[in-house]
Amino acid sequence: MDEMEEIEIVIVGGGICGLATALALHRKGIKSVVLEKSETLRSTGAGITIRTNGWCALHQLGVASNLRLTALPIQGGIDICLANGQQQEISIEMGEIRCLRRSELITSLAESLPPGTIHLGCQVLSITVDPLSSYSIIQLQNGRSIKAKVLIGCDGANSVVADFLGLKPLKFFSLSEVRGYTEYPSGHDFKNEYNQVRGDHSMIGRIPIDNKLVYWFVTHKANPKDVVAKDPELLQQLTLETIKGFPTEMLDMVKHSDRDSLSLARLRYHAPWDILQESFRKGTVTVAGDAMHVMGPFLAQGGSAALEDAIILARCLAQKRHEIDIKTNGSQVIAHKIGEALDKYVKERRMRLVRLSTQTYLTGLLIKKPPLLVRFVCNILMTVLFSDPTAHSHYGCGRL
Repeated sequence: MDEMEEIEIVIVGGGICGLATALALHRKGIKSVVLEKSETLRSTGAGITIRTNGWCALHQLGVASNLRLTALPIQGGIDICLANGQQQEISIEMGEIRCLRRSELITSLAESLPPGTIHLGCQVLSITVDPLSSYSIIQLQNGRSIKAKVLIGCDGANSVVADFLGLKPLKFFSLSEVRGYTEYPSGHDFKNEYNQVRGDHSMIGRIPIDNKLVYWFVTHKANPKDVVAKDPELLQQLTLETIKGFPTEMLDMVKHSDRDSLSLARLRYHAPWDILQESFRKGTVTVAGDAMHVMGPFLAQGGSAALEDAIILARCLAQKRHEIDIKTNGSQVIAHKIGEALDKYVKERRMRLVRLSTQTYLTGLLIKKPPLLVRFVCNILMTVLFSDPTAHSHYGCGRL
């Protein structure tokens, strides 16, 4: 076995949240290491919508200006009911919404980090606590052992770090979602707006990324076929079956999609009541992004909320690090100060995430077309708790 390495801050997961957290720490002059289990940085899911609050975070990270050049601003939305053809406008907040290629966002964050920050092919096997220092000991599949003063789990819905913290298992919506890109070499004539068409058992949404590329998704009731739909061609065929009878331009869009961009996911969520009660910190270990608050895509806030996490976590650690440098010596005292920083981060995030997850949960229930009584209660709660349905985008994560 290799000799144990000692690293100040280890981030598990090289997705959007992990890279954003590393970059936020870097902007504060704090080094970190990102452990990504894959051999390359991945961007599964094709596109990602970033709302006003997410752009505020990207601005703090210093990457917003370049990313704006890659995507059109979304200026409105239309909802169409397939059964009767009725159309209505979708509320879009005053601010900024753009749909980015996930690969563009991942690349922008990764290229802004110092060389050597990202370690690929590093799958975490186990996490234990050193009884002498209270720091985390991370055992990797490749034989490496790392002692980390701070361990941050940004490793998504199937988080090893969340398991170490003892977080409750995720719950499932009875919905699955297919996502992909379609390119129009000669350009498309779609407006800069979000369009969705709702059928009885499925819904399709479309968002232009630029003048030639659109991102789309199809949400449908989960079924046994979803398990075997790994082959891109089969997934495309099953998706076309799901939206049979939808407008021709939507069918053509899926038919001519880039098969390599297609992905299928069963929709999962961290229940609002669990987020309200969970202990998201144990010693010097915490979580962020989907590892902390995976939610349905119905508000398009998953990515933006993860970017908020990165800013606030880095800010809290930087503030306490100053105290550590000046006042402390022993590892136990340092661990205590780190714990205080992580507690501050969790406290600042908790109620924001409870509100986001509650609104997402209620929206997901309504999309499933529940029984009349359940629908009535959900609508009452939405009216009372979320009278402004776009208020979630007005949140400011503050300065780094």
